[in-house]
Amino acid sequence: MKATISMSPASFIAVPVTDADARVRRATWLVLSCAIVVRLAVSALLPLAPDESYYWEWSRHLAAGYFDHPPVIALVSRFGAALLGDTALGVRLGCVLAGVLASIVLVWIAGELGGARARLRAAAIIGCMPLTQIWLGIATPDPALLLSWSLALAGLVYALRDAASARTRVTAWALVGVALGVALSTKYTAVLLVVGIALALVTQRSLRAALTLPGPYIALAIALVVFAPNLVWNAQHGWVSFGYQLGHGLALHQGSVILRELKLVGGQIGLVSPLLFALLVAAVYDALRARGDALRTTFAIIACVTWLAFAVSALRTAAEPNWQAPAYLSAIVLLASDDRASARARSLFRAALVLGATMTVLIYAHSIHPFVPVHPGLDVTGAGFGWDSLAAHVAAARADTTHGESRLETHTWIAGERYQEASELAYHLADHPVTFTINVGGRPNEYDLWPSFAQRAHVGDRLVLVLKIHSVPQNDRVIAALSPHFDRVALRDEVALARGAIVRSTRRIWVLDGWRGSWPAGLAP
Repeated sequence: MKATISMSPASFIAVPVTDADARVRRATWLVLSCAIVVRLAVSALLPLAPDESYYWEWSRHLAAGYFDHPPVIALVSRFGAALLGDTALGVRLGCVLAGVLASIVLVWIAGELGGARARLRAAAIIGCMPLTQIWLGIATPDPALLLSWSLALAGLVYALRDAASARTRVTAWALVGVALGVALSTKYTAVLLVVGIALALVTQRSLRAALTLPGPYIALAIALVVFAPNLVWNAQHGWVSFGYQLGHGLALHQGSVILRELKLVGGQIGLVSPLLFALLVAAVYDALRARGDALRTTFAIIACVTWLAFAVSALRTAAEPNWQAPAYLSAIVLLASDDRASARARSLFRAALVLGATMTVLIYAHSIHPFVPVHPGLDVTGAGFGWDSLAAHVAAARADTTHGESRLETHTWIAGERYQEASELAYHLADHPVTFTINVGGRPNEYDLWPSFAQRAHVGDRLVLVLKIHSVPQNDRVIAALSPHFDRVALRDEVALARGAIVRSTRRIWVLDGWRGSWPAGLAP
């Protein structure tokens, strides 16, 4: 097979062999396997960050919805913990497996569009890009979102293919509907996928006929059925989850719009790597400009809708760099399946893979043994360290009743200032106890929907409370507010959250004995 030569920056490799090339298939599986093994190893080595332990807490309270997100992340965390226990790898296992499946689906899609070499290129991009390699190994909603998003793209391959039979198209649209429903039940930003598909059908003349057929409407109906439990949950809870996410993503904040946009772009370059980011953008641009293949154009439209939505969001508030991750799924397929080639493009692609892999390795290495001079408070790779030491001090305070009540019925409860402290303590304490938040200065969260200390405790109970350091102990406003409601209040320890010699922050452990049954009006009950 002869390759078509092109100087396009998104074109990089010829397709000199057929899909039956066994060596290419073996290389594809080798690349995927190596990436998966590395993810598993790092997932087992690194401690859980606060957001991961927070989602683990959700998995102990299964529901159709939560304050921050829909329910899938709780189910995925519960699945892994049920298999491997409440360990770092156990909590992350479901997300790692979701990432594995997402990678396989993307590689398959690339092969459908570009042949065996496209599968190898897709596997290489996934394994070398920091965003996909690292984010697919942590316990957040993103791996499950990327899997369901990828499955929706896979369904579109058959739903929009000219040669497909009517029955195949209906089945494909049904798959799209299930995937959309799961995606919406994972993260509300999946609505951008719905918008992208709808826009692609409306704006492309060759696809408008699909709007007169039942397929897209079957997909939408199935998606709504799958998503319905979370809609019901939100209706029962005052639409709290929708309200929080809309405020989180669209609330007007002070600060420079230009600075927010630059930060968003910088985050994309950092998570994707500079050269891969440029090639992925170029591949999407090429697909939009060519408009000769309706499926490729559809993938490009979906990527653009996702990218632009968060660029618009950044006009009002800061956008997290991982929010745009689903856009890269379409872009990876487009880049990997472009079978045009030039010597310059091939070299650029190889250089992009090397740079991306180097950045990924450096991030992994810094996560395990920090060497980059980053301020500890800004270094997200250290967020999971030190909580085990804090939990050990809390356990000692909990067991020490020297100055507390000796009655057998007295119970010692654990609370943190915010969800970060509460969830990490619940995870690291040996018996995984019920914990609470005080939420002074912290954002509303799922703990606000669960029974509070004042609702569960009895008169005479003890409270071990972990607070951030805001002032000298004598001026701590939380302790000043709580003191009249307990017989005795004492500062027990100050514990550093540290990774080796690097101190990220410090927490105070307070022991409040003899609860009097009342609670200050200014604090969450």
